[in-house]
Amino acid sequence: MPTYRAPLRDHRFVLNDVLNIQQYSDLPGFSEASPDIVDAILEESGKFAENVLHPLNRIGDTQGCHLKDGEVTVPEGFKEAYDQMTENGWTGLSFDPEYGGQGLPHVLNLASSEMVTSTNMAFGMYPGLTAGAAQALYHGGSNEQKALYLPKMISGEWSGTMNLTEPHCGTDLGLLRTKAVPQGDGSYKITGQKIWISAGEHPMSQNIIHLVLARVEGAPDGVKGISLFVVPKFIPDENGAPGVRNALQCGGLEEKMGIHGNATCVMNYDGATGWLVGEENKGLKIMFIMMNEARLGVGLQGYALAETAYQYSLAFAKDRIQGRALTGPKEPNQAADPIIVHPDVRRMLMDQKVFVEAARAFTFWIGVQADLEHVASDEAVRDKASDYMALLTPIVKAYLTGKGYDSVSAGLQVHGGSGFTEEWGLSQLLRDARITLIYEGTNGVQALDLVGRKLAMRGMRPYTTFMAELDGYIAEHASDEAMKPFIDGLAGVKEKLKSATDWMVEKGLENFDNAGAGSHDYLHLFGLTCFAYMWARMAKASLIKLAEGSQDPHYSAKIKTATYFVERWLPEADAHLNKIRAGATSMMALEVEAF
Repeated sequence: MPTYRAPLRDHRFVLNDVLNIQQYSDLPGFSEASPDIVDAILEESGKFAENVLHPLNRIGDTQGCHLKDGEVTVPEGFKEAYDQMTENGWTGLSFDPEYGGQGLPHVLNLASSEMVTSTNMAFGMYPGLTAGAAQALYHGGSNEQKALYLPKMISGEWSGTMNLTEPHCGTDLGLLRTKAVPQGDGSYKITGQKIWISAGEHPMSQNIIHLVLARVEGAPDGVKGISLFVVPKFIPDENGAPGVRNALQCGGLEEKMGIHGNATCVMNYDGATGWLVGEENKGLKIMFIMMNEARLGVGLQGYALAETAYQYSLAFAKDRIQGRALTGPKEPNQAADPIIVHPDVRRMLMDQKVFVEAARAFTFWIGVQADLEHVASDEAVRDKASDYMALLTPIVKAYLTGKGYDSVSAGLQVHGGSGFTEEWGLSQLLRDARITLIYEGTNGVQALDLVGRKLAMRGMRPYTTFMAELDGYIAEHASDEAMKPFIDGLAGVKEKLKSATDWMVEKGLENFDNAGAGSHDYLHLFGLTCFAYMWARMAKASLIKLAEGSQDPHYSAKIKTATYFVERWLPEADAHLNKIRAGATSMMALEVEAF
């Protein structure tokens, strides 16, 4: 049975050496995150993931969820693990203490969530969806709604969902038909069907709070007429306890490729009682708070599963003997050498290692931006963090999931035929990972969002600010000889991104198909640039420690991995730039009938 060990050493390296989160100790949340508190959170999260969730991962995959008479059962052990998670306070790690949270930085919640996802993605989706729903209510709900729902959702007593997709519409929410009829007492009757609702029905929490997009009678067509409603499974009574059952039910469970342990439901609303969140016809703006939260979480899923795949494939490569090294036997006392001696196996393992470590650093860096956006005392710092969150969320979601899936697939390839069987765990990881490229906005939609909206927003301020940060970092370390390969690599890919952006601005406006045709490669070029920045920062942090006399092999390994990234990953930038410049002509030339 494959094993998982929480990568605590790398978590500490990113949080302390690269991001130096203690520099923010005068800010709310960070002031409570002393080094000993951070260490305790990482250690206990790791133990819970390793000892409780990882053993349930295969069980969740094989048993799945089942529906009978409108009630859903979850895999064996899930309810007990959920109870343990809530009792230990993991669901409220970074929430506002006013509503029962611990108020710690969001970046620490990301570290904990990574370990949960790495060991049991399907389980992690239950509290993950609740966190997103709670954030939407926190930012968009009334004081009464927040007082009623948030304490119980943050504690995990109640869970939450997001209900967007309908049978006839997914990305194009302007087509939704679910209707809301005002009742004159402040409530609405919600009628319609939603599909693909993760954690839509289950027995693990006392109540399930659904956030449902619907259209009030007489509302404008399209997305301008969408409102958001809170629709609880059990309507809270006068004491705030679950009361009468609402007129909603799970009408079916999806038979899915992966994430079998999560209940993906068809939800039927038959005149269910709901209450407006925010203003009528303004629901999509509030729901996007939850969707952006979810997109960051999905990006995390992409690399968290890749971490597990890397651990599995590394252990296999060290143990599996096959053939001899090209330069002569490395284990002459054995019948063959372990496959890790073979260059092509090393290539796959190094690609996995490069990806996971850069993705973790990038995600945690984004997590710090999310914190600074809300708690920084300097308005300019808050504005920059907000710009970065807007600009880079599509990259976190799409680049990390696309490359993450490739990384898991490489892990399966390392296993050879064993990887294609269920017992080694890679098959489940690959099946689970595939959804990350699709839900919360497909990766193609994320690429279009980047080039069509995020790049131009606020007069291109987020983009120019980010590029200026890269220029500043390059200038700061230009004279550091030890940093030369990493700074040269960052400078080179940044210039290619600038060239691609200039082309997009000019040619994309001439013909919108040019922007669409190049959007995938543009997003990947942007992601590669972000990774180059992260690897430069990780290399610098490691060089500082080595110069101080550290003998920790973690730092020398970082330098070698960063070098591999520069030599083996950054050349992809030229291909992305060339494909962007090719435009849409050949892509759109073939008549539909000729396909």
